[in-house]
Amino acid sequence: MPKEGRGETLEADDFLQELAKWLQNLSIQYGYLGIFLISLLGSMSIFFPIPYTVVLFTLGSIETFNPILIALASGLGSALGEFSGYLLGLGGRKIISEKGRHNVEFLLKIFGRYGALAIFIFALTPLPDDLLFIPLGVMRYGFLRAFIPAFLGKLCMSLIIVYSARFTVGIIREIFGIESDWASAIIGTVIALILLIIVFILMFKVDWEKVIEKRRKPREGGAGENKS
Repeated sequence: MPKEGRGETLEADDFLQELAKWLQNLSIQYGYLGIFLISLLGSMSIFFPIPYTVVLFTLGSIETFNPILIALASGLGSALGEFSGYLLGLGGRKIISEKGRHNVEFLLKIFGRYGALAIFIFALTPLPDDLLFIPLGVMRYGFLRAFIPAFLGKLCMSLIIVYSARFTVGIIREIFGIESDWASAIIGTVIALILLIIVFILMFKVDWEKVIEKRRKPREGGAGENKS
């Protein structure tokens, strides 16, 4: 690799580390309000590409913070932050043709069935949320109908990250001999990401429609026998 390329990479790494430390200090200074703010800005990825999950992991390892309150503050902030894409789509609807609006309305009817589940999955996993929230804004999908599953997904994601930090930082330091909070946070975030991917795979590998149908059949059969 050319020296210039290495230098640029190091500068980027240094910048991210300094940014993460600043965000961490902001959160420690302002507590759960600070966590809410960095999560809000971090999720507004269209405008603010902030690695707030690394900070979230580091804060999760600090005993003075309540992990549930961290997750609640972060879940609320990050869920609201995702609606920057929603608002962008809402504003972009004005330039869509009549035919395009008709298609959007048709998609909205289809999305009404599995929309909440899709929003929850995108919020929980590393999937790019903007790919979903911008079309939601274009469709004028109900704010509360989108916000509730988004909040629940981000809450679950935050809980996984925070509790991964609480239980793995000590283990990471013992196994890898790492004393740096930043390095521990990076490794721990990778572990949390793996856990999220596992959840993601389980959601898509299991045919939930068949599972639900299998459960419905015995009930429908029992109901038919009772009627006869």
